[in-house]
Amino acid sequence: MAAGQGVTVLPAHAELTTQQAADVLNVSRPYLIKLLENGVIAFRKVGKHRRIPLDALMDYKRQDEQKRREAADQLAALSQELGLM
Repeated sequence: MAAGQGVTVLPAHAELTTQQAADVLNVSRPYLIKLLENGVIAFRKVGKHRRIPLDALMDYKRQDEQKRREAADQLAALSQELGLM
């Protein structure tokens, strides 16, 4: 909020549509659907529509960010070993 960014408040038990979930992750909707269908993120179907629990989505986001940090750290260490920095 201090940086002028919008904030959305959702209850912890909220369920998101595929488009809402894709927006939270900043990915395309088709990419998100691949993640869902591959069992990477939990979801349920309501009729023919997919609903993603907010807590499952946030768990995925935290894990993904942790993997990215670890990869960046490894890359930095390798660059330093090779004298590229």
